[in-house]
Amino acid sequence: MNALPRPEGTALGSSSMITLTLNGRPVSAQAEARTNLADLVRDTLNLTGTHLGCEHGVCGACTILVDGEPARACLSYAAACQGADVVTIEGLDDDAVTTELRAAFNREHALQCGFCTPGMLVSARDLVLRLPEPDETRIRLGLAGNLCRCTGYAGIVKAVASVIAARRAQGIGPITAERRLGPVGARAGGATATAGPLANVAPLAAPVAAPSILADTFTPAHSFEQGFEVPFPPADVFAFFGKIEEVAACLPGAIIDAMPAADLVEGGMRVKLGPIGTTFRGTARVSRDEATSSGIIHGAGADGRSRTEGEIRYRVLPGPTPGSARVALTVGYTLKGPLAQFGRPGLVREVAGRLIADFAANLAARLSGAPTPAAAGPGLNPLKLLAALISQRLGALWRRIRPAS
Repeated sequence: MNALPRPEGTALGSSSMITLTLNGRPVSAQAEARTNLADLVRDTLNLTGTHLGCEHGVCGACTILVDGEPARACLSYAAACQGADVVTIEGLDDDAVTTELRAAFNREHALQCGFCTPGMLVSARDLVLRLPEPDETRIRLGLAGNLCRCTGYAGIVKAVASVIAARRAQGIGPITAERRLGPVGARAGGATATAGPLANVAPLAAPVAAPSILADTFTPAHSFEQGFEVPFPPADVFAFFGKIEEVAACLPGAIIDAMPAADLVEGGMRVKLGPIGTTFRGTARVSRDEATSSGIIHGAGADGRSRTEGEIRYRVLPGPTPGSARVALTVGYTLKGPLAQFGRPGLVREVAGRLIADFAANLAARLSGAPTPAAAGPGLNPLKLLAALISQRLGALWRRIRPAS
């Protein structure tokens, strides 16, 4: 999904006449250089089927077609679309693929409030025209930039898959013909691009290993602090952190494939945010400082399209009671790709908090000699996590509104 850059040489306060083809007919409108395409089609040209949600290019509600390519209308400058062929949801009324998708959305209960549906249909239409078969993983990845607060995505995925399956059964294959890229692509000097046969492309879900050599310095895009307490001496807790395989056994979703060196780990982490569940595989370097009872875990991984790099700095301190320990954590991370659409800092902090709480419980079980609870094996349980987060937030809300006794 793309956004159009502001044309060079235009000042944000200036205005100009924008001429483009909109839903098959030429239109002209006066617009300031800062006007985005969504505001132009909605407020100036009165085509309100294109919805505005986040206005930061995240939710996908404003997705339209620019020269045949899905684009974020809220991030696309209208002036950058001079001469372009723009199609909104209204322009797809008679489109065969969109008609089939509308029927499938109704059949599979893929819409409720309908606010995300225009952008979702535009993105889904692009998938029907591109994917060779109804692969659920690729459909979910393709719709990762379109958020829905109502449906849970299952019906949407089924609807898109059913249309792809029906068309392929009728002998209608994906579009692979050469086509000219519009402003949303990388047009330079009349360049063209070929959409090659997708059958020759490795599945998007195939894990891609991260580089085995990690940079010596890492500057995270986001960071936060967490901590937990366990009823065991600090020395015992710090010693346990030196046993990497046992630590991984306590961390839900963690996978160790190999340890080529004492301070180097190759493995992965199963995660789930929003509608996307995936496994990041890569490399982590572990360092420890006995003098300060502290350590650093620095890792990087990828799953095929999304990529992450992160660093956990920990220090084991005396706890509030004799014989107990407090582990102070500083977590920094950078997340790129489809999963970043759902990886809001607040959500990541809450997921991390629940993950760390589970890790602390498993750690306490190991140190006491009891077996680690089975929950550490299969990774994050999204339903259990969601229920816990809702309960936590409702409890906080009740404490705020409860009258003082």
